[in-house]
Amino acid sequence: VRDRIARVVPGFEDFNERVAAPGGFRLPNPVNEGVFRTPSGKAVFTVNPFTMPEVPAGHLLLQTLRSHDQWNTVPYAHDDRYRGIHRARRVVLVNPADLDALGLADRDLVDLVSVWRDGTERRAPGFRVVPYPTSEGSAAAYYPETNVLVPLDSVADISNTPTSKAVLVRLEPSDGEAR
Repeated sequence: VRDRIARVVPGFEDFNERVAAPGGFRLPNPVNEGVFRTPSGKAVFTVNPFTMPEVPAGHLLLQTLRSHDQWNTVPYAHDDRYRGIHRARRVVLVNPADLDALGLADRDLVDLVSVWRDGTERRAPGFRVVPYPTSEGSAAAYYPETNVLVPLDSVADISNTPTSKAVLVRLEPSDGEAR
């Protein structure tokens, strides 16, 4: 399989030999290197219409995200060097101004509760609050730990994908233990 990959994927020449080298090898990352394979040689962006969801007072718009050491839904470690999170995954990243408005502080233990039109309570318990420079009115937490918060019928209009980047939540003090 690697020999076939080496024949067809640019940057993977001599894949079998290079993968055996101590420390592996660096994969090509054209965007990081400022290389765009477009007719102009520049990045091409598409702007799509977007309507910002209304976020009631006392609520936040949660985006679920991956950590650095995560592939799809599988976390391989409990560290996220991108965000400075170590030995933890049940954390919720919140703008300091929002923490003040909600009466919360660094390391408080909260439950994340999603709000959806069906009235069903979806709760992810035992998350540590981490002050983080998210946009005011928003928060972020790792999936799959937060998958329980995404209603099954909350999907994008055309692609029918779950709305995991825009989940309306409230943070409630947790009466449980940190997980």
